[in-house]
Amino acid sequence: MKLWSRYHVPRTVEQAIELLTEYAGHAQIIAGGTDLLIDVQAGNHPPIEALIDITRINEIKQIQIIEDGADRYAEIGGAVTHSAIVARPEIRSYATSLVESCGVVGGPQVRNVATIGGNVVHALPAADGTLSLVALDASAEVATPDGRKTYPITELFAGPGKSIVESNRHLLTKFRFRLSNFGEGSAFQRMMRPQGVALPILGCAVWIRLDEARERFAAVNISIGPVTPTPQRAKQIEDSLIGELANSDSINRAAQLAKQTLKPRTSKYRATAEYRVEMVELLLRGSLETALVRARTGEAIPEGVDQL
Repeated sequence: MKLWSRYHVPRTVEQAIELLTEYAGHAQIIAGGTDLLIDVQAGNHPPIEALIDITRINEIKQIQIIEDGADRYAEIGGAVTHSAIVARPEIRSYATSLVESCGVVGGPQVRNVATIGGNVVHALPAADGTLSLVALDASAEVATPDGRKTYPITELFAGPGKSIVESNRHLLTKFRFRLSNFGEGSAFQRMMRPQGVALPILGCAVWIRLDEARERFAAVNISIGPVTPTPQRAKQIEDSLIGELANSDSINRAAQLAKQTLKPRTSKYRATAEYRVEMVELLLRGSLETALVRARTGEAIPEGVDQL
């Protein structure tokens, strides 16, 4: 059975958008294809007339570090692979949670072709890279027939598996977020079944900033999933930590509050709600403790990721 009729390889973002417009919704963006091809082969995707391969568009395959006064920002193209993110020294040291989340996606073969843009556009509430981008307060640039638009990353998600980035009309071009500075740190932890490449039971990404004395939490970002239908920040838990002494007592109170207020559902593919509630407490505590050490020492070695 023919799954598509034409295959295009544009060299610019503008050419890709022109092709999508020409096919009027009947073409589909493809990069790594690790999700799309499975869906197409299983008959779970609407008919496709043409595939638009974006892997030759250099603009969206780059990682750039931008200096802006005392701050540095990372700009990561939508077609950058998980392996490329894991290998970049600045991301490993100053956006460590993203390396830890991208480093556990699938196996090496998947990480070598799967892209961070595909991870986000697929819009699953447990997507590992997405959770870290939410915790890092990333923005996303999307190319449309009407030009390029920038969104806070949480505004991309319309529901489980639903994104405002329509892969038959739009192209997610890049992400941008500020790299950690002195007194800041991030971490990601997840729990999954041990049978090879399996769905995560739960993932937790955090980013923190300490006050000048390195004694109290000045800012906290937390993203845990799958808990809500779309990837979101855990605002109530974040607020409970701001201004508190950065120690095991405040972290334990936050973990207990997460256990009491976050309501993951039972999933036959992941775990029961009761089990996942217990894991919320465990993962949040571990992630916060690790981020705290990184913020105080200025040293961050990604955990659970092959050292390069």
